[in-house]
Amino acid sequence: MIELTAGDGSHFSAYRADPAETPKGAVVVLQDVFGITPDIRKAVDTFAATGYVAIAPSLFDRVKPGVSLSQDESGRADGTAISQQIGKDQAISDIQAAVNAVKDAGKVAIVGYCWGGDLAYSAGNKIDGIACVIGYDGSEIVADYREKRKVPTLLHFSDNDPRVSLEQITQFRAYRPDVSAFTYPGDSYREDAGDQALARTQFWISQYVQGQPPILLKNAGAYAQAKTEKKKKKKDDDLGPPLD
Repeated sequence: MIELTAGDGSHFSAYRADPAETPKGAVVVLQDVFGITPDIRKAVDTFAATGYVAIAPSLFDRVKPGVSLSQDESGRADGTAISQQIGKDQAISDIQAAVNAVKDAGKVAIVGYCWGGDLAYSAGNKIDGIACVIGYDGSEIVADYREKRKVPTLLHFSDNDPRVSLEQITQFRAYRPDVSAFTYPGDSYREDAGDQALARTQFWISQYVQGQPPILLKNAGAYAQAKTEKKKKKKDDDLGPPLD
């Protein structure tokens, strides 16, 4: 555990793990409503084991330091109450401090789970110095579809989540074709689905943290830069992203 300082001078803790060799970049892991639990620490350790400096800021510290709640309905209720006290603006400020703390390792990705998934999606358009974001099971994301994405964004959803219907996810995909959104079977953790989502997450991070930077196309979101030689277009000849 280390201590970080937000832009407003507030201090909070974070769980950090470093790779054994020279880092490929960095990953900021955003907690769910249960706090910095063993699962969140495990996620940080996993990213560190694959070559990234990884850090999970304790976003509840402003209200209640050192929170790690039981993963049941009681813990969810307590954590939800704390997250509402924190609010999105304060959380974003602390996430920015976490990004600043690891950016010397290279490009930075943000990965968030549940409440952290919602924050990761918001952070993609509000945080400076990030290469991409990944969100898991963010229940508020599907309603936040109006803004074009500033960085490449990957999302994972359950296809049977009581908080987010499959219809809402389908509508979100229609609104935001610049976002890669995947669904997985079941409303609780399944090892096969978890492994598949992790593989996609790791590929996404390797692509944008280690690979080429994204470019912004007119009237579109962020897309990977293609290694193609094309004739330079006239200024008024930009028709937006290619269609599949």
